[in-house]
Amino acid sequence: MTFINYENREINCKVVYVGPARAGKTANLQFINRRTPPDKRGELLCLAGDDERTSYFDFLPLFLGRVRGFDTRLHLYALPGDLFFDSNRRLLLKGVDGVVFVADSRRERLDENLESMESMRRNLVDEGADPDHMPIVVQFNMRDFATSLPLPEMIKLLNPDGRPAFAANAKFGDGVLETLRAVSRMVFAKLAPKK
Repeated sequence: MTFINYENREINCKVVYVGPARAGKTANLQFINRRTPPDKRGELLCLAGDDERTSYFDFLPLFLGRVRGFDTRLHLYALPGDLFFDSNRRLLLKGVDGVVFVADSRRERLDENLESMESMRRNLVDEGADPDHMPIVVQFNMRDFATSLPLPEMIKLLNPDGRPAFAANAKFGDGVLETLRAVSRMVFAKLAPKK
């Protein structure tokens, strides 16, 4: 849930990157961190386990400037992909304003993508959010592998609702900023007063 502090004139929104383990969620945040001027971002915080994989979460605050007289911040989180950490993911989805689902395009990871998508939907519902009305962007990462499924097949399986979707290679930044811009627009559109 967007936190608006009227006294300090601040808007804080929470966007969470979810998907299977090693799909590129942390790589997205790392690229965004590298491409964002230091005065427009906070420090990238990565809470990884012993094996360098995200066990708790990664966090990157972005400062977007003033919008209608309010300082606006976007808090980006990358969640652990392993189903073992489901309780961590559920906790961090509480109060989320937007979601980026990062899918691993490799054919051998399809089942994990489907399980992760179902887990995301279930966790959103458990936290009182309606996944059908949540700003969600789908990113098809790792498009450069020989075993990457054709994009139309990925879309059919993981994005049947036609949400905004981007082909990506997060390691090199392809599609990363486009994904961030799309989810940001969707989140802020929900904040706009209804006419």
